[in-house]
Formats: sequence, C-alpha cells, structure tokens
Amino acid sequence: MTVDVLRHHLNYTAWASSRLVEAASALNQQELTRDFATADHNVLGTLVHVYAADRLWLGRVEGDPPAPFIVPEQDMNLAVLRSDWPALLERWKRWAALLTEDSIHRDISYKSAKGDAFVTPIWQIVLHVVNHGTHHRGQASGFMRAMGHIPPSLELTAFYREALR
Repeated sequence: MTVDVLRHHLNYTAWASSRLVEAASALNQQELTRDFATADHNVLGTLVHVYAADRLWLGRVEGDPPAPFIVPEQDMNLAVLRSDWPALLERWKRWAALLTEDSIHRDISYKSAKGDAFVTPIWQIVLHVVNHGTHHRGQASGFMRAMGHIPPSLELTAFYREALR
C-alpha cells in the first residue's frame, strides 16, 4: 500500500459521491424517499448513511470526539449532501495530503457505536471508507435504475479515464 494509492482512492470516492448526489438531485421527493426495504430504506437514506460514515471516520482519524452518527433533522436533506458532503470530502483530501509512507501504517484507536474498542492502521481505514462508499453508492444507483433513471457511471476506470484527461 502506498500513500498515493490512498489519495487516488479518496479522490475517487469524492468524485463518485459527487456524481451520484448530482444525479439524485434530479429525483423528486417521492423518488428520493421511496422505500426499497433495505437498511437505509431509500436513495436519500443511503446517501446520508455514506456521508455520516465519511464524517465519523474522518473524526476518528483526526482524533476528534465522536459525534452522533446521523442527526435526522440535520442530515436527512439533499441540500446538506450537496453543500456539506463536498466540504467534508475536501477535508479528507487535505488530511490525506499530510500522510507519508510511514504514517499510513500508524494505528488509530477508536470505539464502535456499541463501545467496543478497536485499533486499525490508517491505510485500512481509508480503504474501508472508500469500499463502504462504493457499496452503498451501488445500492443507491440500483434504486435509481429500478425507478427508471439511468445513474451515472461510478466505476473506478471511468474515474481514471476522466481524471487522466
């Protein structure tokens, strides 16, 4: 694992999340909140889940005290995702810009929502954040497709093709 790979993956997750939020902005409220009987229920809930997880994990790697995972009256809003999530992803990039080949192996100690203590190296946390987002963005894309919308391509190869232009 290298610091450049981690930075590229964080850039990818910011790109993919931005594309999907933009696509979700074309949905009406009924489509955004249509229940697909999954853990996060709908497009909006699934995107908020990813945003909240990105926020939680950044707090952990920065050593900030844990905040509530999702504050429904604050977070369950597409406008918040459009304004606050890009800013959060920029914070991730600024944090990653300070990483070194040595620091990515540093362990981070944190507690789960259930209070269980864990110790995880930074590089594993970053890959988890990216993978977690990829999983749930795929769900939201599937919800959109099921409603007759064509979601944007979120593939890593599409990101590389666009980023290398």
